[in-house]
Amino acid sequence: MRLSAFRAPAVLALLSALALAACGNSSGAPEAARSAGPGSPSPTPDLTDDSIQAVLNKALPRGGSGTMIAARGGEVTHCAGYGMADRAHRISASCDTVYDIMSMTKSFTAVAIMKLQMAGKLRVSDPISKFVGPVTADKRNITIHQLLTHTSGLPEALGDDYEPISRQEMIDGAVKSKLIAPPGTEFAYSNLGFSLLAAIIENASGTDYEHFLVKQIIAPAGMKHTGYVLPRWDTELIAVEYDEQGVSQGRPLDHRWATDGPYWNLRGNGGLLSTARDMYRFHRALAGGTLLDRDAQAMMFKAHAPTGLPGYEGYATGYGWGIMPDRSIATHSGGNDWSYGVNVHAVHGDLMVFWISNQAVQDGKWDLQEVARPLMLKLIEQLRAGSVGQ
Repeated sequence: MRLSAFRAPAVLALLSALALAACGNSSGAPEAARSAGPGSPSPTPDLTDDSIQAVLNKALPRGGSGTMIAARGGEVTHCAGYGMADRAHRISASCDTVYDIMSMTKSFTAVAIMKLQMAGKLRVSDPISKFVGPVTADKRNITIHQLLTHTSGLPEALGDDYEPISRQEMIDGAVKSKLIAPPGTEFAYSNLGFSLLAAIIENASGTDYEHFLVKQIIAPAGMKHTGYVLPRWDTELIAVEYDEQGVSQGRPLDHRWATDGPYWNLRGNGGLLSTARDMYRFHRALAGGTLLDRDAQAMMFKAHAPTGLPGYEGYATGYGWGIMPDRSIATHSGGNDWSYGVNVHAVHGDLMVFWISNQAVQDGKWDLQEVARPLMLKLIEQLRAGSVGQ
């Protein structure tokens, strides 16, 4: 999630559900991942479903790599990688490959805020000044709710994701920033707003952002390979990211981070690492009520504010999710200069799809955002019909 021209369309995809088509990272018609290369064990065999595989083969461009998981009714029907997680060392992508989930991190931040509301530590109606200190007059009415729904009027970002700024420097920059619109009046996607939410989580809980996620979300959900720096990462299982020319940009942990995680232009709005299996565990913990009570779930998945995006009438923002027009599906995508992915969660029923790729674009040949929406809708249709894994 570097600050670049790619971020805006990737973000809009999250709310329009374009992201899932990203399912086909840069690779071409995917094939089930081969066993991992030397020194990169695959703890659990991949699971492939012929009907899902047929959709992917037809929809995705040639030459890419990534991982996808699909589940329905509490059962995983497909979880497999295709192409290479590390091309130089011939390490195949698999269901256990670790990826930067980019803006999908926002869903975790939103759950954390709701956990704090359940515990009486804050209310989403609270002004942000209650937790971040004095703000300028134009920002006095900004609430936590508005940060969660991208209606605060704050700009998208202060600078590059890897710029070494502290929490207080981020807060000071937000306070001094020029608003795009008066608070509460319109949708304007803001990574900065979710970094402020991470700071609010720390101030309200008395612990740092990642430790709070581990205690309140990651551990209760049974997730085993999710976090910033706390997991004991097997680096060979972490996907290498590639630019539009196919040139390696290294693994996420190769970039400039603080000792306790990303700097504050990225913390809370992106940068979490996870696997397809863990994203399924996150889905099940949400669907089963392990993480949030009924009122908190209803508030998080409510269509609070229309996005106003041309051609996407009916799409709205929940808390850390985009809500589709029929209100039965929540989705969030993630994109940066190199990778792209999407997470789909059924608000009603039990259905999920998570797809991610370690190359978003191949120059002059394909861009995953262009196939995202039709692919997502096709996969949802098949899962709802029970046509997969039958």
